[in-house]
Amino acid sequence: MPKMGILDSLKSGLKRSREAINEIFYMGGEVDEDFWEDLEDTLVMGDMGAEVAMRVTDDLREQAARENLTRADQLRDALASRLAAEFPTAERDPFTDVPSCVLFVGINGAGKTTTVGKLAGRAREAGLSCVIGGADTFRAAAIEQLEVWGQRAGVDVITRERGADPASVCYDVVEEAERRGTELVLIDTAGRLHTSSDLMRELAKVVSVTRKRSKLPVSVVLVIDATTGQNGLNQAREFNEALELDGLIVTKLDGTAKGGIALAISSQLGLPIYRIGVGETLDDLQTFDAREFCRALVGEGM
Repeated sequence: MPKMGILDSLKSGLKRSREAINEIFYMGGEVDEDFWEDLEDTLVMGDMGAEVAMRVTDDLREQAARENLTRADQLRDALASRLAAEFPTAERDPFTDVPSCVLFVGINGAGKTTTVGKLAGRAREAGLSCVIGGADTFRAAAIEQLEVWGQRAGVDVITRERGADPASVCYDVVEEAERRGTELVLIDTAGRLHTSSDLMRELAKVVSVTRKRSKLPVSVVLVIDATTGQNGLNQAREFNEALELDGLIVTKLDGTAKGGIALAISSQLGLPIYRIGVGETLDDLQTFDAREFCRALVGEGM
């Protein structure tokens, strides 16, 4: 079977989300008051949030009047462009603009460790020197899981004994990486419930120590599971307030009909999305492109 292109893979991964939006774009449908109400409702139900849904719908309504767009299918491309404009643009890509140190944070089950492993593999494929830091020293099998990914990617995993202080581990990882002249440092932290103030304070210490010690630019990236929907927005808000996040990686977009949550989180918190996960394979972790994402989301040109 031929390897899918990035856009094909994205379309496949966002199929469930697209189907929800596509219902209002049947060929020949008239752009009347019912259409605008249905569009706004559909965007809200796709977890984009009421504020974004109203803003996008109002702007499209003005555009339709200005350009005399009278059929729903004529607005498909305009919707993709307008949604894409809601995403903040990243100033730099911490995974390719090296040297770089990236701390991965998020709750358990969001896909942090898998994401670290996939990005390490990508870095090695691109010819970058890379190390993985294992700062999740409490969860059973966390280090073993990282080491499996490290072996698969051909990347060294630097960690300490079970129960070691995570901030100290990060300090040691950065020190060793700098000694080696490593271009990309990827540090996996322990999963944190955003509702636990003690755990968030400990994570804030990890971030602070790493930012102070590292000579490399440090990015703190939240890995978030798209299937958590609106709860994901609450998670992101808490993590951002505690840690001053630099950006996001949104996983499991292929497992939800509410892919709009990626837009809601990015837009409301002003955080760029660096990567998105639309499947299980290495190729399904893709560099985020707002325009391509929105084309796949609304089914433009299909």
